[in-house]
Formats: sequence, C-alpha cells, structure tokens
Amino acid sequence: MAILEKNRIKLQATAVDKQDAIRQAGALLVETGCVEAAYVDGMLAREATMSTYLGNGVSIPHGQYENRGHVKQTGISVLQVPAGIVWDEDDEDELAYLVIGIAAQGDEHMTVLSNLAEAIEDPDMAEALARTDDVNLILKALNGVPDSV
Repeated sequence: MAILEKNRIKLQATAVDKQDAIRQAGALLVETGCVEAAYVDGMLAREATMSTYLGNGVSIPHGQYENRGHVKQTGISVLQVPAGIVWDEDDEDELAYLVIGIAAQGDEHMTVLSNLAEAIEDPDMAEALARTDDVNLILKALNGVPDSV
C-alpha cells in the first residue's frame, strides 16, 4: 500500500487559518482509516508547541509522541490551498500552500519525511505541487516515485 493515495488528497481547498487546515488534513487521515480522531487533536497540540512549516510553501503537521497509539496505519494526506495560509502569525509572508498531514507507525516516519524532503526541496517542484490540478503529479512526487515529473 502506498503512503499516499488519491482519497487522501484534496485539491483547490480553502482554509480560514492554519488550525482549520490542520483539521482538514487530519480529517483526510481519519476518513481513510489511517488514524483515530484523537490524532487530529495531537496534530493541533504539536503545532502549538513548534511550527511544522518546512519552507517552500509546505507544512507537515503531525501528532506528538504520545499520539502514536492513535495511528492505525502509516499514511500522509495532502491539502492543497492555492491561496495560501499564513502559517506563522509573526511572519505573514510565511504562507503554506501544501499542508501534508503525516501519520506513521514506529520509525516509518523517517521514510515518510525522506520522501517528502526530496519532493519539496526544489522550489519549482513545491510550486508545481501547490498549483497543479493533477492528483497523479502529487501522488508520484510524494510516494517517492523516481523521475516522476
């Protein structure tokens, strides 16, 4: 099973703020059986302690250590917000266009993070993913498929 599947990608989304975006990314994980609903609260709590903004318009909200019991299967969700969301209230230029919810069992999060880092370290790729209307582009890039674009 792939880490990311079509039913965990929402294109052309809108969100009122980063908490709303995290809830939406978390809901995709809940609705597709990756996590229990309580995991989303952990995602919000984690964000309150440290920003999950990576740069290049990408944020990767995830639960805290104590939420690992709420993970049913490793997976990621993608909420694409073309208008962007202010991620840091102190820096309104820090906008997230891709909100990638992460749920991982055990040490699988290291593989997930490695695939994500490779896909989004290139600003052009990150922008392409933030603007695309092709779910398959996101699937290939974030599932670690080589030479995907």
